[in-house]
Amino acid sequence: MTKRGLPHSEHLRLGQVLSGVRNQLVHEQTGLMNAYPRTGPRALPAEQLQVAIDALDETRMALEKAVFDEHPEVAETHDYYPYEEHRAELVVPGKPGSRPSRVRFGRQEP
Repeated sequence: MTKRGLPHSEHLRLGQVLSGVRNQLVHEQTGLMNAYPRTGPRALPAEQLQVAIDALDETRMALEKAVFDEHPEVAETHDYYPYEEHRAELVVPGKPGSRPSRVRFGRQEP
């Protein structure tokens, strides 16, 4: 039995999630690169995040090919590379010492 793959709606959802995760990883990597040397042992966490970002990019490229193979009549490039307003928003814990609630990444709470 051949598996059919994902419904187009699930490809759209997954594209939004993966793009949001990638944005968060790049944000965290930038913070590490600003806080630690860019070479040597203390650079390892930022380098490892780059490996994760690269793996995520490869996954998105493979899934983009899959969505075009599975749903050629409705697939679009922005299924896995959505506009910023369509990317998932990650919920991240607030900084230590701030309110104990969780805040959305990239959004200021009133």
